[in-house]
Amino acid sequence: MRPLYFENGVLRLIDQTKLPEETIWREYSSYDQVAKAIKDMIIRGAPAIGVTAAYGIVLGMNEIKTEDKDVFFKEVKRIADEIKNTRPTAVNLFWAVDRVVNKVIDNREKDIEGIIEIALKEARKMDEEDVQSNRKIGELGSELIRSGDTILTHCNAGSLATCDYGTALGVVRAAHNAGKQVQVFADETRPYLQGSRLTAYELMEDGIPVTVICDNMAGYFMYTRQINCCIVGADRIASNGDTANKIGTYSIAVLAKENNIPFYIAAPVSTIDFQICCGRQIPIEERDRREVTHIHEHRIVPDGVNVRNPAFDVTPNRYITAIITDMGILYPPFSESIRKLRRRLTGTCCRE
Repeated sequence: MRPLYFENGVLRLIDQTKLPEETIWREYSSYDQVAKAIKDMIIRGAPAIGVTAAYGIVLGMNEIKTEDKDVFFKEVKRIADEIKNTRPTAVNLFWAVDRVVNKVIDNREKDIEGIIEIALKEARKMDEEDVQSNRKIGELGSELIRSGDTILTHCNAGSLATCDYGTALGVVRAAHNAGKQVQVFADETRPYLQGSRLTAYELMEDGIPVTVICDNMAGYFMYTRQINCCIVGADRIASNGDTANKIGTYSIAVLAKENNIPFYIAAPVSTIDFQICCGRQIPIEERDRREVTHIHEHRIVPDGVNVRNPAFDVTPNRYITAIITDMGILYPPFSESIRKLRRRLTGTCCRE
């Protein structure tokens, strides 16, 4: 279930704000349209946002009408900054944009047409790599899942949040495909309802048993031993393992710790921000209050009341059992395991 395609100079995105009632594909041919699609959550999920942004840079390059390379690269930087400003928390966005921009800068001796071809090739490569990394995450993570497990997940970290297969749901899919009898409890994930709308939709399509629960029911099902483990995705992981994910994740991690239930993060290495030491340095996006006050067009909150809407929270590393990446499973102490991983990545395309 791919949420995005780039074909014939047009980026096609499934409109995730309309799921599961309608499956609508939107077409984008300019970078500013792509930036708005990211901002408005037409496309969401850290890995999918990253690859979408990379394609957005390519579209932006095609819009630049100049033969002057200095002007061209100045415009590329402006476009890159505009796309980066859409979602501040998901580090894959920044990583993807910088990767494409750095690639074209490294090839600035070529003509502009050749530079744009290189940018598109790099974006497609990132697209393919994301699918492969998701499969690897699923393969490694499924070893942590036992047949008979009931898995709690929060938000949506499946195919719709990536280029295909998923991170947290990739682990679930791999365990299911290996013949393990698993089922999922999906938190509804207020206020945007990614769990009830998207995760439930994906799992039903795959024939994996899924039960939707309200966010404030998780503690009850843990206390009554109806949940065996928790797996969530991530939008940014600090170098000490502190992890930003959809708002409400921190509460689940605390409840899991209290009830001796393993709490796993599943994310590609590109989600690790090696430049920050801890979760307090992760910027938290605060979104439109209307997401809280309304469900679709229906108001559910008194008009005029004060509303806050942080889109993410940070789970301290002490609540995390393991971080499942495409390059192996990381265990505490995370500062050390992430430091060792970074050494392995030296000289690769990943962010240093």
